[in-house]
Amino acid sequence: MATGSAKARGRVHAQRAANSTAVSAAARAGFVARGVIYVLIGVLSLRIALSDGGGKQADRGGAIAEIAEKPFGTVLLWLLGVALAGMALWRLSEAAFGQAGPDGKKASKRAMAAGRFVFYGFVSYSVLSYAAGDNGSGSGSSDKNSQDVTAKALDWPGGQWIVAVAGIAVAAAGVWIAVRAIKHKFHKHLKMFEMSEKTRKAIDFLGMFGGATRGIVFAVAGVFAVVAAVQHKPGKAKGMDDTLRSFTETPAGPWLLVLIAVGLAAFGVFSWANARWRKV
Repeated sequence: MATGSAKARGRVHAQRAANSTAVSAAARAGFVARGVIYVLIGVLSLRIALSDGGGKQADRGGAIAEIAEKPFGTVLLWLLGVALAGMALWRLSEAAFGQAGPDGKKASKRAMAAGRFVFYGFVSYSVLSYAAGDNGSGSGSSDKNSQDVTAKALDWPGGQWIVAVAGIAVAAAGVWIAVRAIKHKFHKHLKMFEMSEKTRKAIDFLGMFGGATRGIVFAVAGVFAVVAAVQHKPGKAKGMDDTLRSFTETPAGPWLLVLIAVGLAAFGVFSWANARWRKV
Protein backbone atom coordinates (compact mmCIF):
# COMPACT_ATOMS: atom_id res chain seq x y z
CA MET A 1 0.00 0.00 0.00
CA ALA A 2 2.80 2.35 0.94
CA THR A 3 4.57 1.65 -2.34
CA GLY A 4 1.38 2.31 -4.31
CA SER A 5 0.78 5.50 -2.39
CA ALA A 6 4.33 6.66 -3.06
CA LYS A 7 3.90 5.95 -6.78
CA ALA A 8 0.63 7.89 -6.83
CA ARG A 9 2.28 10.84 -5.09
CA GLY A 10 5.13 10.62 -7.57
CA ARG A 11 2.71 10.79 -10.51
CA VAL A 12 0.95 13.78 -8.96
CA HIS A 13 4.25 15.61 -8.44
CA ALA A 14 5.35 14.78 -11.99
CA GLN A 15 2.08 16.05 -13.44
CA ARG A 16 2.33 19.25 -11.42
CA ALA A 17 5.84 19.73 -12.76
CA ALA A 18 4.55 19.16 -16.32
CA ASN A 19 1.91 21.85 -15.78
CA SER A 20 4.31 24.24 -14.09
CA THR A 21 5.21 27.75 -15.14
CA ALA A 22 8.72 26.53 -15.97
CA VAL A 23 7.48 24.00 -18.53
CA SER A 24 5.12 26.62 -19.98
CA ALA A 25 8.02 29.04 -20.34
CA ALA A 26 10.13 26.31 -21.95
CA ALA A 27 7.38 25.63 -24.50
CA ARG A 28 7.05 29.31 -25.36
CA ALA A 29 10.81 29.65 -25.76
CA GLY A 30 10.70 26.65 -28.08
CA PHE A 31 8.09 28.34 -30.27
CA VAL A 32 10.30 31.42 -30.47
CA ALA A 33 13.24 29.25 -31.55
CA ARG A 34 11.16 27.42 -34.15
CA GLY A 35 10.02 30.77 -35.49
CA VAL A 36 13.60 31.98 -35.86
CA ILE A 37 14.53 28.89 -37.89
CA TYR A 38 11.55 29.13 -40.24
CA VAL A 39 11.95 32.87 -40.80
CA LEU A 40 15.60 32.30 -41.70
CA ILE A 41 14.71 29.42 -44.02
CA GLY A 42 12.20 31.74 -45.68
CA VAL A 43 14.83 34.46 -46.11
CA LEU A 44 17.36 31.97 -47.52
CA SER A 45 14.72 30.61 -49.92
CA LEU A 46 13.97 34.14 -51.08
CA ARG A 47 17.65 34.71 -51.80
CA ILE A 48 17.74 31.53 -53.89
CA ALA A 49 14.62 32.57 -55.80
CA LEU A 50 15.93 36.04 -56.60
CA SER A 51 19.59 35.09 -57.19
CA ASP A 52 21.71 32.01 -56.59
CA GLY A 53 21.48 32.16 -52.81
CA GLY A 54 25.22 32.73 -52.42
CA GLY A 55 25.81 29.03 -51.82
CA LYS A 56 23.56 28.99 -48.75
CA GLN A 57 21.30 26.05 -47.93
CA ALA A 58 17.61 26.80 -47.52
CA ASP A 59 17.09 24.37 -44.65
CA ARG A 60 17.72 24.07 -40.93
CA GLY A 61 21.47 23.66 -41.50
CA GLY A 62 21.56 26.83 -43.57
CA ALA A 63 19.66 28.71 -40.88
CA ILE A 64 22.09 27.54 -38.20
CA ALA A 65 25.09 28.53 -40.33
CA GLU A 66 23.51 31.92 -40.96
CA ILE A 67 23.14 32.55 -37.22
CA ALA A 68 26.70 31.39 -36.54
CA GLU A 69 28.06 34.07 -38.88
CA LYS A 70 26.43 36.90 -36.93
CA PRO A 71 27.98 38.81 -34.00
CA PHE A 72 27.55 36.69 -30.86
CA GLY A 73 26.39 33.89 -33.15
CA THR A 74 27.65 31.12 -30.88
CA VAL A 75 25.78 32.60 -27.92
CA LEU A 76 22.63 32.84 -30.02
CA LEU A 77 23.00 29.20 -31.07
CA TRP A 78 23.31 28.11 -27.43
CA LEU A 79 20.12 30.03 -26.62
CA LEU A 80 18.38 28.54 -29.64
CA GLY A 81 19.44 24.99 -28.72
CA VAL A 82 18.32 25.38 -25.11
CA ALA A 83 14.98 26.84 -26.25
CA LEU A 84 14.44 23.87 -28.58
CA ALA A 85 15.26 21.55 -25.67
CA GLY A 86 12.48 23.35 -23.82
CA MET A 87 10.12 22.54 -26.67
CA ALA A 88 11.18 18.88 -26.47
CA LEU A 89 10.58 18.86 -22.72
CA TRP A 90 7.07 20.27 -23.18
CA ARG A 91 6.27 17.66 -25.84
CA LEU A 92 7.52 14.97 -23.47
CA SER A 93 5.16 16.24 -20.77
CA GLU A 94 2.30 16.10 -23.30
CA ALA A 95 3.19 12.52 -24.18
CA ALA A 96 3.28 11.56 -20.51
CA PHE A 97 0.25 13.45 -19.20
CA GLY A 98 -1.73 14.59 -22.24
CA GLN A 99 -2.25 17.91 -23.98
CA ALA A 100 -4.39 20.85 -23.02
CA GLY A 101 -8.03 20.50 -24.08
CA PRO A 102 -10.86 18.00 -23.66
CA ASP A 103 -9.34 15.33 -25.95
CA GLY A 104 -5.73 15.95 -24.99
CA LYS A 105 -5.29 12.59 -23.26
CA LYS A 106 -6.17 10.53 -26.35
CA ALA A 107 -3.57 7.88 -27.17
CA SER A 108 -3.10 9.22 -30.72
CA LYS A 109 -2.32 12.73 -29.50
CA ARG A 110 0.09 11.46 -26.87
CA ALA A 111 1.84 9.33 -29.50
CA MET A 112 2.20 12.37 -31.77
CA ALA A 113 3.59 14.35 -28.84
CA ALA A 114 6.15 11.58 -28.26
CA GLY A 115 7.20 11.77 -31.90
CA ARG A 116 7.57 15.53 -31.65
CA PHE A 117 9.64 15.10 -28.48
CA VAL A 118 12.08 12.89 -30.39
CA PHE A 119 12.21 15.34 -33.32
CA TYR A 120 12.81 18.46 -31.22
CA GLY A 121 15.24 16.57 -29.02
CA PHE A 122 17.29 15.72 -32.11
CA VAL A 123 17.12 19.27 -33.47
CA SER A 124 18.16 20.69 -30.11
CA TYR A 125 21.07 18.26 -29.91
CA SER A 126 22.25 19.17 -33.42
CA VAL A 127 22.12 22.91 -32.70
CA LEU A 128 23.91 22.57 -29.36
CA SER A 129 26.54 20.30 -30.93
CA TYR A 130 27.20 22.92 -33.61
CA ALA A 131 27.45 25.63 -30.96
CA ALA A 132 29.95 23.46 -29.08
CA GLY A 133 32.20 23.27 -32.16
CA ASP A 134 30.94 20.24 -34.09
CA ASN A 135 30.41 22.08 -37.37
CA GLY A 136 29.33 18.91 -39.14
CA SER A 137 26.38 18.41 -36.84
CA GLY A 138 23.74 21.10 -37.07
CA SER A 139 24.63 22.49 -40.48
CA GLY A 140 24.82 19.29 -42.48
CA SER A 141 23.12 19.30 -45.86
CA SER A 142 19.56 18.01 -45.60
CA ASP A 143 19.84 16.90 -49.24
CA LYS A 144 22.94 14.76 -48.66
CA ASN A 145 21.47 13.31 -45.47
CA SER A 146 18.25 12.39 -47.27
CA GLN A 147 20.13 10.75 -50.13
CA ASP A 148 22.48 8.85 -47.79
CA VAL A 149 19.60 7.52 -45.71
CA THR A 150 17.65 6.61 -48.85
CA ALA A 151 20.66 4.80 -50.36
CA LYS A 152 21.12 2.71 -47.19
CA ALA A 153 17.43 1.91 -46.99
CA LEU A 154 17.26 0.85 -50.65
CA ASP A 155 19.99 -1.71 -49.98
CA TRP A 156 17.89 -3.43 -47.32
CA PRO A 157 15.65 -6.41 -48.18
CA GLY A 158 12.40 -4.83 -49.31
CA GLY A 159 14.14 -1.45 -49.27
CA GLN A 160 12.14 -0.03 -52.14
CA TRP A 161 8.91 -0.72 -50.29
CA ILE A 162 10.27 0.76 -47.08
CA VAL A 163 11.35 3.98 -48.80
CA ALA A 164 8.10 4.19 -50.75
CA VAL A 165 5.97 3.75 -47.62
CA ALA A 166 8.08 6.34 -45.77
CA GLY A 167 7.68 8.77 -48.69
CA ILE A 168 3.92 8.23 -48.79
CA ALA A 169 3.77 8.81 -45.01
CA VAL A 170 5.68 12.09 -45.31
CA ALA A 171 3.53 13.22 -48.24
CA ALA A 172 0.35 12.30 -46.36
CA ALA A 173 1.61 14.17 -43.29
CA GLY A 174 2.25 17.21 -45.47
CA VAL A 175 -1.26 17.11 -46.89
CA TRP A 176 -2.65 16.66 -43.35
CA ILE A 177 -0.69 19.68 -42.11
CA ALA A 178 -1.85 21.81 -45.04
CA VAL A 179 -5.52 20.82 -44.73
CA ARG A 180 -5.57 21.46 -40.99
CA ALA A 181 -4.03 24.90 -41.57
CA ILE A 182 -6.56 25.77 -44.26
CA LYS A 183 -9.38 24.70 -41.92
CA HIS A 184 -7.91 26.85 -39.13
CA LYS A 185 -7.63 23.87 -36.78
CA PHE A 186 -4.98 25.82 -34.88
CA HIS A 187 -7.75 27.91 -33.30
CA LYS A 188 -8.33 25.29 -30.60
CA HIS A 189 -4.71 25.56 -29.48
CA LEU A 190 -4.67 29.36 -29.18
CA LYS A 191 -6.23 31.80 -26.74
CA MET A 192 -8.23 33.51 -29.47
CA PHE A 193 -10.44 35.28 -26.92
CA GLU A 194 -7.43 37.29 -25.72
CA MET A 195 -6.76 38.77 -29.17
CA SER A 196 -8.17 41.90 -30.73
CA GLU A 197 -10.12 41.46 -33.97
CA LYS A 198 -7.21 42.82 -36.00
CA THR A 199 -4.77 40.44 -34.33
CA ARG A 200 -7.10 37.47 -34.88
CA LYS A 201 -7.31 38.24 -38.59
CA ALA A 202 -3.53 38.55 -38.86
CA ILE A 203 -2.92 35.28 -37.02
CA ASP A 204 -5.62 33.53 -39.06
CA PHE A 205 -3.76 34.53 -42.24
CA LEU A 206 -0.32 33.61 -40.90
CA GLY A 207 -1.49 30.26 -39.56
CA MET A 208 -3.41 29.33 -42.71
CA PHE A 209 -0.84 30.55 -45.26
CA GLY A 210 2.24 29.53 -43.28
CA GLY A 211 0.88 26.15 -42.23
CA ALA A 212 -0.36 25.30 -45.72
CA THR A 213 3.02 26.24 -47.21
CA ARG A 214 4.86 24.09 -44.69
CA GLY A 215 2.55 21.19 -45.50
CA ILE A 216 3.13 21.59 -49.24
CA VAL A 217 6.92 21.46 -48.77
CA PHE A 218 6.59 18.26 -46.70
CA ALA A 219 4.25 16.72 -49.29
CA VAL A 220 6.58 17.48 -52.21
CA ALA A 221 9.57 16.05 -50.30
CA GLY A 222 7.55 12.89 -49.70
CA VAL A 223 6.75 12.59 -53.42
CA PHE A 224 10.46 12.82 -54.26
CA ALA A 225 11.13 9.95 -51.81
CA VAL A 226 8.50 7.83 -53.56
CA VAL A 227 10.10 8.60 -56.93
CA ALA A 228 13.50 7.58 -55.52
CA ALA A 229 11.98 4.27 -54.38
CA VAL A 230 10.19 3.51 -57.65
CA GLN A 231 13.25 4.32 -59.77
CA HIS A 232 15.68 2.85 -57.22
CA LYS A 233 17.73 6.05 -57.43
CA PRO A 234 18.65 7.56 -54.03
CA GLY A 235 19.71 10.76 -55.82
CA LYS A 236 16.04 11.45 -56.55
CA ALA A 237 15.36 11.92 -52.83
CA LYS A 238 15.55 15.53 -51.75
CA GLY A 239 15.99 17.31 -48.45
CA MET A 240 14.36 20.65 -47.75
CA ASP A 241 16.96 22.64 -49.69
CA ASP A 242 16.61 20.72 -52.96
CA THR A 243 12.84 20.44 -52.47
CA LEU A 244 12.60 24.22 -52.26
CA ARG A 245 14.90 24.69 -55.25
CA SER A 246 12.68 22.35 -57.28
CA PHE A 247 9.90 24.95 -57.17
CA THR A 248 12.00 27.15 -59.45
CA GLU A 249 11.83 24.41 -62.12
CA THR A 250 8.05 24.74 -62.49
CA PRO A 251 6.41 26.87 -65.22
CA ALA A 252 6.03 29.62 -62.61
CA GLY A 253 9.80 29.77 -62.36
CA PRO A 254 11.38 31.46 -59.33
CA TRP A 255 8.14 33.25 -58.44
CA LEU A 256 6.61 30.08 -57.01
CA LEU A 257 9.63 29.76 -54.70
CA VAL A 258 9.15 33.42 -53.73
CA LEU A 259 5.61 32.54 -52.63
CA ILE A 260 6.84 29.46 -50.75
CA ALA A 261 9.59 31.52 -49.10
CA VAL A 262 7.11 34.10 -47.87
CA GLY A 263 4.87 31.29 -46.61
CA LEU A 264 7.67 29.68 -44.60
CA ALA A 265 8.57 33.04 -43.09
CA ALA A 266 4.88 33.50 -42.28
CA PHE A 267 4.91 30.19 -40.44
CA GLY A 268 7.89 31.45 -38.46
CA VAL A 269 5.96 34.55 -37.42
CA PHE A 270 2.97 32.33 -36.60
CA SER A 271 5.28 30.33 -34.31
CA TRP A 272 6.09 33.56 -32.48
CA ALA A 273 2.35 34.15 -32.09
CA ASN A 274 2.13 30.68 -30.55
CA ALA A 275 4.78 31.71 -28.05
CA ARG A 276 2.39 34.40 -26.90
CA TRP A 277 -1.06 32.83 -27.18
CA ARG A 278 -0.59 29.04 -27.18
CA LYS A 279 -2.49 27.08 -24.53
CA VAL A 280 0.23 25.20 -22.67
